[in-house]
Amino acid sequence: MSWISGPLVAFDLETTGTDVETDRIVTAAVVRLDADGTVAEERTWLLDPGVVIPEQASAIHGISTDHARERGVPAAAAVEEITRTVAEVLRAGTPLVVMNARYDLSLLDRECRRYGVESVSERLGGAPSPVIDPLVIDKHVDKYRKGKRALHALCAHYGVPLDAAHDAKADAVAAALVVRRMAERHLPVGAMPLADLHDLQVRAAAEQSVSLQAYLRRTADPAAVVEPAWPLLPRRR
Repeated sequence: MSWISGPLVAFDLETTGTDVETDRIVTAAVVRLDADGTVAEERTWLLDPGVVIPEQASAIHGISTDHARERGVPAAAAVEEITRTVAEVLRAGTPLVVMNARYDLSLLDRECRRYGVESVSERLGGAPSPVIDPLVIDKHVDKYRKGKRALHALCAHYGVPLDAAHDAKADAVAAALVVRRMAERHLPVGAMPLADLHDLQVRAAAEQSVSLQAYLRRTADPAAVVEPAWPLLPRRR
């Protein structure tokens, strides 16, 4: 039986910025979808990240520093809950859908280090798996398609509604629906065993990183380096 016909769990973060080493989680969502796309379970978090949320980040996800401080839970406690929830999903063998997984999973990993919380990898005894990343898969199956590959663009391309972009729950649900449509359109992906699909993404992400690095070195920065690891970037010492 194909993984398409089973449940999917999607994970998404909204954060203070785009640097996995220094930025913080503001909101998080873990959402379980049945095979028909119905949301069966959901958990969401609003955190007080312990730092000022930059205006440009607030403009994207709508959470101000004051709102997070007044209504958010302490970051350390929330990071423990989020990490435990994600690890439980993967330990059960349920595929975890994460748009641009190397960002969200790496930032969660750094938050664990920041607060002395056991990471997903430490709980599982290895890198998070099985993970399904619509960004990596889309670039692999439709390599030469022009245009953006952000979630809103993938939703438009695959006919998935996204009414509340940059809301963690809405983005998580949309990512899971995109993955199903993608797998239905590109049947070899849908028919692939989860372990094989995960390994395919490891290779595809590395190839995509090499290609992006070469492009950046030609056009912008001769010393540009794009880390090939997926779904988790190695920690800097």
